Amino acid sequence: MKKKKELAPHIHFIGIGGIGMSALAMILAKNGYSISGSDQKKSQILGELADNQIHIFQTQEEKNINEILDVYGKNLLVVRSSAILEDNLELCEAKKNNLTISHRSEILAFLIEQKISIIVSGSHGKTTTSTYITTLLSYANKNPNAIIGGIIPLYKKNYNFSDSDLLIAEADESDGSLVKFNPNIGVITNLELEHVDHYLDLEDLIKTMIQFAQKCACLITNFDCKNLRNNIKDSRWFSIQKINKMDFALIPKESNGCEIIAEYYEKEKFIDVINVPVPGIHNLSNTIAAIAACRTAGILFKDIKKGINNLQLPERRFEYKGLWKNRLIVEDYAHHPSEIDAAISIASTIIKTKYNFSSISPKRLVTIFQPHRYSRTKKFQKEFAKSLSNSDLVFITPIYSAGEIEIKEVNNKAIGYELKKLKPALEIFTPDSNQNLINLIEEHTIEQDLILIMGAGDINIICKNLFLELNNNLAA
Repeated sequence: MKKKKELAPHIHFIGIGGIGMSALAMILAKNGYSISGSDQKKSQILGELADNQIHIFQTQEEKNINEILDVYGKNLLVVRSSAILEDNLELCEAKKNNLTISHRSEILAFLIEQKISIIVSGSHGKTTTSTYITTLLSYANKNPNAIIGGIIPLYKKNYNFSDSDLLIAEADESDGSLVKFNPNIGVITNLELEHVDHYLDLEDLIKTMIQFAQKCACLITNFDCKNLRNNIKDSRWFSIQKINKMDFALIPKESNGCEIIAEYYEKEKFIDVINVPVPGIHNLSNTIAAIAACRTAGILFKDIKKGINNLQLPERRFEYKGLWKNRLIVEDYAHHPSEIDAAISIASTIIKTKYNFSSISPKRLVTIFQPHRYSRTKKFQKEFAKSLSNSDLVFITPIYSAGEIEIKEVNNKAIGYELKKLKPALEIFTPDSNQNLINLIEEHTIEQDLILIMGAGDINIICKNLFLELNNNLAA
């Protein structure tokens, strides 16, 4: 343990059902704090929170704060995320009563100060890399604490709690709050313009990431990313492209669309051949980032190797959902053009190699994409179209606003228009409603389609209503 500090005895989370907020709440509850929270959306996560004696308000109203005040007095802490708007009724009532209000990043910073920390940042792959690090350390009998922005398959939760001195967590760059963290080991997976609602341009994002890098006692960075290579100076470097002058390298040799065989090197010295049981070249990069973090933490490679065969992607990261009417269903969290490219690349490889992990061999790629945020869609409209053009059939849903105000003429039809210009013969649908989307999927998909569902909003819930007949048995 690095430092021993304490928070207020009762902590209230506004929007406790969020993937990051709920993990923080559970870790604090396990540490003995009294926790409450509010969320207007029902979810399985809220059920687990309630099962752990966390009081859940199903509305966000002034009376919730007053009820907490009646029980605990003013010796309490209110936690919010950047998703909570200034006019939120609970937040306004907390301010009216002069309560202490902290951003979620401040709570994570508090936990980081208590532990030996490995903190993962970057534009893409944070959740996957953090999940891999947690998995590898767990199989090496280190049982780390973890706060992850997705469900860790090993634990079937978005957190892990233990008495270990190790903590694995993500540093979300979306709002710049990662500069509050002082990790023992920092990992940066990659860097490109994203979160255009917060950053003016790429240079603005780079400045923030440099600040984070400078606060890491030890830094591990992706040499294959030009934006990192040109702007980060003092680091241990990993690569999946080169061995020379690399601290850690994992060079791919064979891939069948579901796994990759690669050669592992440290300081240019060949160590072993590794079979990475997850698809996608970007996931190979996430794998070497995780191995590098574990090695830097002092874990022997022979102990790390025990966990490599057990690596699994977190939920909604190219997640096989099963078969629906002889169509293979896959979900992915992709909401940035680069992430869409990566997901489509895996799907295309599966179709081309005809790797038979299912009772069907997919012949056609169908993509269902839900744009996330008006600001992102406006910035990357043409890039989205270019990424989706590598499909055989495309459905683009209405934009998931994530609380943003609508921007005139920025919509799914605008992406469809750009896509049609790029690929006139491509069949494209831009439905106005979720029910229309479901009807179109039933009408235009065929047997042996690989249906790839992409987006960071609620597209997974929408499609779940359609795929009620899903057969989760993927075996041939």
